[in-house]
Amino acid sequence: MNMTGFSTLLRKEVMRFGKVWQQTLGAPVLTALLYQLIFAQAIGKHVEALPGVPYNAFLIPGLAMMSMMQNAFANSSSSLIQSRITGNLVFILLPPISNAAFFSAYISAGIIRGLAVGLGILVCTAWFGLPVPAHIGFVLAFAVLGCLFMASFGLIAGIWAEKFDQLAAFQNFLIMPLTMLSGVFYSIHSLPAFWQGVSHFNPFFFMIDGFRYGFFGVSDVSPWTSIGVVLTCFIVLAVVTLQMLARGYKLRA
Repeated sequence: MNMTGFSTLLRKEVMRFGKVWQQTLGAPVLTALLYQLIFAQAIGKHVEALPGVPYNAFLIPGLAMMSMMQNAFANSSSSLIQSRITGNLVFILLPPISNAAFFSAYISAGIIRGLAVGLGILVCTAWFGLPVPAHIGFVLAFAVLGCLFMASFGLIAGIWAEKFDQLAAFQNFLIMPLTMLSGVFYSIHSLPAFWQGVSHFNPFFFMIDGFRYGFFGVSDVSPWTSIGVVLTCFIVLAVVTLQMLARGYKLRA
């Protein structure tokens, strides 16, 4: 892999979202804080989603993971579509940057943005009662894997979409429904049996459930199962993305 090309492209991507940090970092943290304040006041005293876990604390890891996933996706997808529309994508494709370096740089930038947002949310909402993580290894593993998965997903969306409304449709009709039905605001054990089964086909559920396990040591499914599902999904998306890059799909045509 061309390390010079990788480091240059990574620096460019990090600087891109860093220059508008109020929008890329500050806004997601504020949104998550508002979710926390509203749900904590509205139903926090009446719901126990997991045994022995106050709802106010239960909500924090879900909101953090949701925001990390959404921002990892948004970083890679929005960068590609902006470069295509403004016409500067050619300056990224012309240099001798390998597909592996191209892929790794965009994915790494998505991870950095996602983790920065997640850390900001955890810091700003910790006073709602978030405990010290019971399994810090699982917290870190799911944070990184979730961002890897969604940054890869975003890269596919950015390659496929040719205009902003196509990318918006991807987010509104796929990413948002899967996120809202992943257990961010509830435990799947509160659902009827049919919908519990449906939830197990949603990879977002495994990311959030595993991340939550890292804090509380309690989850709806085994964290090892969740790691296996998320890792498998990431490998599939990575292979698809690299194949699209190798073919120059919608990029070099």
